Amino acid sequence: MTSNPRILPTAVLGALLLTIAVPGRAAESVSNAELLKLVRQQATEIKALKQRLGVVEAHESQSGAAAVAATSPLQRQAVENGEAVQAAVADTRADEQALTQARLADGGSRGGSGVTTRWGKGHKAGPTFSSDDGFFTFKPDARLVMDFAGTRGSDYDERNITGSQFNSVRLGAEGAMGKLGYHFEVDFAGNKSSLKEAYLSYAARTFGLPSKFYLGSFLKDIGTEGSSEGVTTPFMLRNAAATVGEPVNSYFGLGGEWKIFGPSWHYSLSVSGNSPAASTTGSDTDSIAYLTRAHWNPIKGGDGFMHVGAWYYYEKISNGVTSINNTPAIALDYNGNLAVSASSIADPTQDHGVGYELGGVYRNIWVMSEYAKRTIDSSSTEAVSRHGSSLAAGWMITGEKPGFSSHGGNWQGVHVNDPVTSGGWGAFELACRVDHYDFTNAPRGGKGISYTLGLNWYLNDWSRLMVNYVRWYTDNQVGSYQGPDWGNSLGVRAQVVF
Repeated sequence: MTSNPRILPTAVLGALLLTIAVPGRAAESVSNAELLKLVRQQATEIKALKQRLGVVEAHESQSGAAAVAATSPLQRQAVENGEAVQAAVADTRADEQALTQARLADGGSRGGSGVTTRWGKGHKAGPTFSSDDGFFTFKPDARLVMDFAGTRGSDYDERNITGSQFNSVRLGAEGAMGKLGYHFEVDFAGNKSSLKEAYLSYAARTFGLPSKFYLGSFLKDIGTEGSSEGVTTPFMLRNAAATVGEPVNSYFGLGGEWKIFGPSWHYSLSVSGNSPAASTTGSDTDSIAYLTRAHWNPIKGGDGFMHVGAWYYYEKISNGVTSINNTPAIALDYNGNLAVSASSIADPTQDHGVGYELGGVYRNIWVMSEYAKRTIDSSSTEAVSRHGSSLAAGWMITGEKPGFSSHGGNWQGVHVNDPVTSGGWGAFELACRVDHYDFTNAPRGGKGISYTLGLNWYLNDWSRLMVNYVRWYTDNQVGSYQGPDWGNSLGVRAQVVF
C-alpha cells in the first residue's frame, strides 16, 4: 500500500499554518517569556516538518528529472506543495524573529529575557527596572515638596510672618538583588545636603514568618507618624506624640533593625547611633538608642481593622550633647517662632520614651490617637518629663481606602480610584486633629494646644495638594514669646513623590 504524495505535503502545510495562526492570535495577550516558549516549540515543529519534507524530496529525486516531467499532474502538485512548505518555513522564521524583537524592544509592563520596565510599581511614579526573572530590580527615587505658610493673630509681630520653602528635595534609588535590598536618599532642602535613608536590607523568614533585617541609616519605628515618611502623613506636620517623643539622635539613625510580620501584627527591634547628619558625629561617642515597637489588629476584616500599638526606647546620650532644648513646632514647619518652650536641660546623660497607639479604619474613615512621654536624666539636675498627645480622624470623601497600613502600622500612600492624569477628579480627604504639648514638669516649662483642619487632594497615587488651617495656643514661661498667645496659621503644600 502506497501513500498519496499530495496528501502528505498538504497535511504538513496545514499543520504549519495552524502553528503560525495560534501564536499570532495570542501574541497580544502573552508575556515575552511565554512568547519565547512558543517560538522554541515552533522551531522544534519546523525541524520535524523539514525532516518529513526531506523524506518526500528524497523519494521524488530517485525518479530523476525526466521521470518528474513525465509523471502525472498529481505528482507535480506534490512537488509544488513541498516548495510551498519550505517558503512558509522561511517566512515563519522571519516573522517570529521580528515579533520577538518588537516585543523585547517594547518591554513595558510585561516580562522579558532582558530588562523589564514598569511604571508606577506599588502605586508609585517612576520606572522600575528588573531582570526577566525579577532577581535584579532598580528604581530611581525623587521627591519635591514645596510649602507656603502664613500666620496672623499673634500678640507678637515676630510670629505673624509669611513665607515659602522647599520642605524636602530628595534624590535616591532603591532595588534588590534577590533577597538583598538597598535604598538610599539624599535631601537637598534647607540650603544644605544631608543623607537620610541609606541601608541594606535582607528578606528572610524567622519562626516561619516573613521578616526583614536592615543595616545602615533607616527611619526608626516610633509610633504611627514617627515611623512614616513625612510625605505620607495626612497633615503637613507630624503629631505631638511623634515630635515630643523624638530621641536625641532623631527619627533616623545608623545601626541595625529587625522586623517580623504576622497576619495581624508586627514587631520591631533596633539599635542605632547618630544619624549621618548629626553634629557630634566623628567628634564624640554616638548617642545610642535601643528601640522596640509592636502593633496588633485585634479586629481585622474586609471593611477595616482596629489598631493597638506601643513602643519604648532607651537612649544613652553622647558626651558631645551638653544640653537639650527640645522645642517642637506647634503649627507648621516654616514658622520657627511657633513652638512650646521650656528651660534647657544641662548635662543630659540618658533619656527614655514610651508611647501608646489606638485607632482604626472602617471603609473610608479612619481614627487615630497617640500618646508619648519622654523622660530626660541629667548629671546636674533632676529628671524631667515631657508629654505629647494627639487625636485625629479623617474621611476619604471620594471613597478610597485610607492610607494607613495594617501591615506595618504606619502611613502609606493612597491608591486613587479615578486619578486626574486619567481624566478623573482624583481623591479628596478631609481630616482634623487636636494636639496637646505639656512641658510643665520641666523648669519654666510651657504648654500648648493646636487644632488642625486639613483638606488633601490626591491628584494620583504620587501627587498631592494639601491645605492645613491651624488654630494654636501657647503659654510659655521662658523665651521671647511668654504668656498666653493665640493665633491662626494657614499652610499649603504641593508634592510629587516617586
